[in-house]
Amino acid sequence: MGGLNTPLQSSSAIEYLDDSEVRYPRYFNTLNHQVVAEKMNALECAEAGLVASSGMAAISAILFGLLGNGDHIVLTEGLYGGTHALIVNELKRFGIDYSFSAANAASLEAAVKPATRMVYLESPSNPLMTVVDLAAVSGFAKPRNIITVIDNTFASPILQNPLQLGFDLVMHSGTKYLGGHSDLICGTVNGSVELVKKARDHLVNYGGCLNAQDCHLLERSLKTLEIRVTRQSNNAEIIAHRLDQDDRIGRVHYPGLENHPGHAIAARQMAGFGGMLSFELADNIDPETYLRRLQLVNCAISLGGVETTICQPIATSHQKVSEQERQRLGITGSLLRLSVGIEDVDDIAADLLQALA
Repeated sequence: MGGLNTPLQSSSAIEYLDDSEVRYPRYFNTLNHQVVAEKMNALECAEAGLVASSGMAAISAILFGLLGNGDHIVLTEGLYGGTHALIVNELKRFGIDYSFSAANAASLEAAVKPATRMVYLESPSNPLMTVVDLAAVSGFAKPRNIITVIDNTFASPILQNPLQLGFDLVMHSGTKYLGGHSDLICGTVNGSVELVKKARDHLVNYGGCLNAQDCHLLERSLKTLEIRVTRQSNNAEIIAHRLDQDDRIGRVHYPGLENHPGHAIAARQMAGFGGMLSFELADNIDPETYLRRLQLVNCAISLGGVETTICQPIATSHQKVSEQERQRLGITGSLLRLSVGIEDVDDIAADLLQALA
């Protein structure tokens, strides 16, 4: 009694005679599931929410819960590699057609067909940090009854609330900023009661539930989300400017830089520019040698943790994307993705620059 933390209810067998509904972890209706979903509803200004076993489970729930045979979906180019692989390998098996578009509202609208049921995008995107005008996308989609979905992982609900800009559904790979400590794999979906129910019904059938212990850890992490993301975003903006001023860096991709193509849009629709950036090494610097010279920054997959991590997308997040497609999008071997942590910003910057020597 009186504990400030939600009790961990790890039981998979739950009494039902005196309950208003039958509760079972796979149904996403146990205490630990519901508490996290409600907190995410508050963060994303949503009616309903769903906590899934991974970000990919959340994406799958949206795509297969809301789309069917004969439907068409428009997606932005340069999506996370796992999402891209799901689209190209699975959708047509279910009779769902798709088109990839340049990551801007005008191109997305131009790609719409009579059968288009959904528009799906990332903003900022992984790994090139492309920014899309969300209000403009919802502006053309709503009159046509097209469902708008965004992967909001890079921004987090602290820096961007797409539902307030007219989007219908927002998903997160909770493995990243929501978890924040590199010890969880989870995903979330938030939006209207009707749409979230369709996603949930799919996941109930396919079994993409998150266990109670991880729900408990996720709730713990949400308590510090704002503090962590604010620090990470502030650190990243400083580091982006320092890298941008170094001749040994070919290009820095960060919405907080005024030379970024999406800077004005990001400034308008985000509360900060985020803790993620990517940069291209000069041609005479070998990427693997550079990564091995780093001392503080960890060379690791995933992102959004309190520690700063770096990776080469062609070997990690976008390994499943074809070489031809990567080259077309500008995801080359010299491109490195940086997830800025909460360490002292001068220490992070010093390590990144010393490795260039």
